[in-house]
Amino acid sequence: MCSPIKQVFFEDYIFRIYEGVYEPAEDSFLFAENLSVKKGEVVLDIGTGCGMLGIIAASKGARAVAVDINPYAVRCAKENARLNGVLNRIFLVEGDLLAPIKIEEEFDMILFNAPYLPSEPSEARSWLGRAWAGGVTGRQVIDRFLEEAPKNLKENGCILLMQSTLSDVHETLRRFEEDGLKTSIVAKRQLPFFEEIMLVEAER
Repeated sequence: MCSPIKQVFFEDYIFRIYEGVYEPAEDSFLFAENLSVKKGEVVLDIGTGCGMLGIIAASKGARAVAVDINPYAVRCAKENARLNGVLNRIFLVEGDLLAPIKIEEEFDMILFNAPYLPSEPSEARSWLGRAWAGGVTGRQVIDRFLEEAPKNLKENGCILLMQSTLSDVHETLRRFEEDGLKTSIVAKRQLPFFEEIMLVEAER
């Protein structure tokens, strides 16, 4: 792998960011600040990027599985897991959303910092674009995730999903509740241009 183009710090963690990999931003840090994991839990981190959330979960004593469709992100996350001393507690796999996960595998927590910004189809053609581009309504990837994720959630497990008010958070809450999950907004942060990001929790 080529040299990292940047290093990002969060608390005592260090993350090297390589070309073609999403750099943690306000949504990543808001998610990380509100990530509460218990020792021994099994955590699935979808769209792991540089590995930030999966690595934090693993460092708190969880067993983590981290998935990303971007092969550069998977390699970057593996390097960061090694750098942060949790490579033995995290399994990294390339794939689209939950496609690599067997239907019988269940998790205590499923995490997803989704691509949630409304975008044109051309904007999702690069690896970096896929990290944030959510289609015309911003919900293209979110809706697929909502269809798949509850099937792999343990009884009493929870899903944490980061998205924006630009991609209809109320529709996400409705979809979760339709699946019999109890929803709440764990955290939110105002951004410029009338956008607010929200961390949605859905509990079984």
